[in-house]
Amino acid sequence: MSGRHTGQQQGHTVEGTDPQLYVAVHEPASDAGLRPVLLLHGFSSSSKLNWEDTGWVSALLEAGRRIITVDLPGHGRSGAPEDRDSYSPSKIRADLLQAVFDAGARPLHDGDPSSGLDVVGYSLGSRLAWEFAATQPELVHRLVLGGPNDSDPLAAFDLRAAQDYLADGTPISDESTAQLLRMALLLPSNNIFALLSLVEAIKAEPYDPAEAVPHVPMLLVVGDKDERAHTLPRLAELARSAGSMAEQLVLPGRNHTNAITSRAFKQAAISFLAV
Repeated sequence: MSGRHTGQQQGHTVEGTDPQLYVAVHEPASDAGLRPVLLLHGFSSSSKLNWEDTGWVSALLEAGRRIITVDLPGHGRSGAPEDRDSYSPSKIRADLLQAVFDAGARPLHDGDPSSGLDVVGYSLGSRLAWEFAATQPELVHRLVLGGPNDSDPLAAFDLRAAQDYLADGTPISDESTAQLLRMALLLPSNNIFALLSLVEAIKAEPYDPAEAVPHVPMLLVVGDKDERAHTLPRLAELARSAGSMAEQLVLPGRNHTNAITSRAFKQAAISFLAV
């Protein structure tokens, strides 16, 4: 693992974390005294692409927030384990819990705004953030979920068709599978076989947000051109039914690919997490 410096902040990697998992901590020049923020990227992306290159890290640092970024297994600067279990959502959540504690996060404590953890997830990162918050109520303070869904698009991914395409170029008839595979192949840093292991592991642990709803305030954000936009009201209703506050933000003219670059998204998230 290696650290990264962006702008004026100081960055360092986390000792004690699984050596195959790339985890970095970004320190603000002037600390606001609030809890750290964990950023979880989407499928076939990385913390650099989702959070550093889009300005999220610099914007949060300017707000005085301490940031923890993680590259998911098989993505970015993380390793690509050979065993499928390393890619299961439950194993990833356990690794995330270890990583944030290794990075200095502490359980919530009344009257201490530096305790606890805020989590921002995008796409697949939103699924992981939802489940992480639902299973770690003593740690997670607030959630921001970008491009979320009430089901998992990867669950319908045609693994056999993708494997056949990679083996001999057999065309993929399912457009969703073809699109996801094209996206995964665009980045040279991606280990395509690791990503297929991730898909296989995710299919083995189906996602149903109603099974475990986070009992924390959440901000749900989606572009109005994103096909997932229609699921936002159901997620908000699930949260409200569980006694949680849920705000919704729809970004005009944005789709699933470019919503994360929205300045309005960043500003809304920073304000929401400043409580």
